[in-house]
Amino acid sequence: MNIDLSRIDKLSKYLKFSLGTLIVIGVIMVYSASYMYAKEKFGNSGYFFIKQLMFVAFSLGIAFVVSKTKYKFWLKFALHINYAACFLLTLTFIPGFKTVVKGANRWLRVGGFTLQPGEFVKYTIILVSIVFFEKFQEFDRNKKINYSVCMGLPFVLLILQPDFGTFSICFFAMSFVCFLSSFPRKYFYSAFVVGLVMGGAVLISAPYRVKRLMAFLNPWENAQGSGFQIIQSWIGFANGGFFGTGPGNSIEKLFYLPEAHNDFIFSVIGEEFGFVGVTALALLFISIIFFGFSLAMKVKLREGSLLMASVIFVVGIQSALNMGVVLGLLPTKGLNLPFISYGGSSLMSNLFGIGLFFAVLRSYREHTGGVASSAGTNSHSTNTSSFQNLRNQA
Repeated sequence: MNIDLSRIDKLSKYLKFSLGTLIVIGVIMVYSASYMYAKEKFGNSGYFFIKQLMFVAFSLGIAFVVSKTKYKFWLKFALHINYAACFLLTLTFIPGFKTVVKGANRWLRVGGFTLQPGEFVKYTIILVSIVFFEKFQEFDRNKKINYSVCMGLPFVLLILQPDFGTFSICFFAMSFVCFLSSFPRKYFYSAFVVGLVMGGAVLISAPYRVKRLMAFLNPWENAQGSGFQIIQSWIGFANGGFFGTGPGNSIEKLFYLPEAHNDFIFSVIGEEFGFVGVTALALLFISIIFFGFSLAMKVKLREGSLLMASVIFVVGIQSALNMGVVLGLLPTKGLNLPFISYGGSSLMSNLFGIGLFFAVLRSYREHTGGVASSAGTNSHSTNTSSFQNLRNQA
């Protein structure tokens, strides 16, 4: 087997550079978007900036530690890990633990910090889905029921919180794993359609979500209410024009745009750096998706390759959904921009996922014994078939 490890190393460096660049941009933009709000509320313009730096340091530590583990450990205990995440989700409903923000039970109070368990569920659902769908035909009836309950429980808890944004990410992530796995095709398509129908029913079951949908279709109908946030976001992009107003010169962040340093930070970037800055940021995310999928295709570890691809899929789809919401292309929902928006839970969970990604890559290097191939053409023909191998049992 010819393995072009030099190409893998090169792609890995490109991916790390893109991720590092995003994180640096995120820290800078959190300060730019929040310093006036932080000064007004806490008397310290660097309040959110300092906390974000702490989150970055701690999250990078998590990524480093996870990357040094065996990825099969996480798959082996996927069921227990996902149940643990469900336990944390359950605590968000218990007085003394929960922190209610805008009527939603999404956060836990841990010391002086808050934790959003739903952010981690995006990755625990991937782990348990890989095991379930890959071994579906090997499992007996009891195991199938146990895994099905474990996979379904987070969705119930996320709707009860409510957190439809994370619910949607988990649904698409699970569907992605299912599609690439060896799960029988005859079950996949029918299950996916049923899931979409149920998701649509959940969407229209809550009046506030219907209100958001109506605001998305015509935000000007209630410009001072449900349509306010998206209109202010548009104004920010309009102010930015092609080259932007310059770093720190956003007007919308001066108490016009709610969540300027969080869910709608992309609008502040658009105002300060214009179309050029927005395009550059989008290209950074595209580069992460490209390098991530390229590496996943080159790794000849069936479950490992699927795990790598799924992690990159979650980062990619959440970034696309956030940008779509901020640009007014999708209904408003509580989703932050990965590696850019303020928040410790988001950074920790996403870098935990990146740690899993590089844990697989490290295991693959150990598996191959570090033997590189000098025949580029042979390695190309071997490597490009990885995703096809993921489905060769379908």
